[in-house]
Amino acid sequence: MDRFAHSAANLLVSNDRGAATLECTLAGPHLVVERPSILAITGGDLDPRVNGAQVQMWSAISLRAGDELTFGGRRGGARAYLAVAGGVVGDRWLGSMSTNVMAGRGGMRGRPLTRGDVIRAGEPLTPPAAHHAFAPDMVPPYADHTLRVIAGPHADQLSPDKRESLFRSDFVLTRDSNRMGFRLEGPRLDVSGAEVLSFGMIAGALQVPGGGMPILLMADHQTAGGYPVVATVISASMPVAAQLAPGDAVRFAETSIEDALEMRAAQREALESLEYLTS
Repeated sequence: MDRFAHSAANLLVSNDRGAATLECTLAGPHLVVERPSILAITGGDLDPRVNGAQVQMWSAISLRAGDELTFGGRRGGARAYLAVAGGVVGDRWLGSMSTNVMAGRGGMRGRPLTRGDVIRAGEPLTPPAAHHAFAPDMVPPYADHTLRVIAGPHADQLSPDKRESLFRSDFVLTRDSNRMGFRLEGPRLDVSGAEVLSFGMIAGALQVPGGGMPILLMADHQTAGGYPVVATVISASMPVAAQLAPGDAVRFAETSIEDALEMRAAQREALESLEYLTS
């Protein structure tokens, strides 16, 4: 969901940024280290602790055999990412170790982790170091729940007053949300015009179904859809969207494509600077 945090966690432990990590949603696991390891935890703050003591996030940390990694509870954000030097090893499906729970494939036999599972790590590509850390000013602004958007292909189907509602109102993430999409409650966004034929979808598309309550498509979104898309969240704001939890309020702000590209470049440069330090 949060590709930036996932990539940063991997780079902190000298992994390829596409290596498998553990995605911990709203609550973290209780893990016992069986051999000396270097880990990094990024993304949402679920209060990570080693042997009961708080540990620094966005930093590589060295653990010894017998150390216990636990999480005290959610303090901010919704998803933490745990990377281990060498990468988490799981079942590969369609070229990926990601878990597809609906299909029952990938990861740990296509299911969420459970008590008693043994999580294996591969051999590190390069000797990792435990002193790497991510500068605070390079971390996405997770506390700011303003999502920057550009106009969608059907933006003109919003009337002027509904367009004003979209950009001047708060929307709340409902409990009826998942990795496919976030259902939002707020002002009704009625759209007009001819029926939309199904077309290709991307993460970040803001759809408006017949009921007028928008749906923000996320990581596991469908490949095609027929609801009008009135706006698209820019890639630089998707890490912030990924850290939203049910009950969180969010606001949309229109931005230019030029500014969107500039923000994306800044995030890319932040990761590349870390990649340079760890190479």
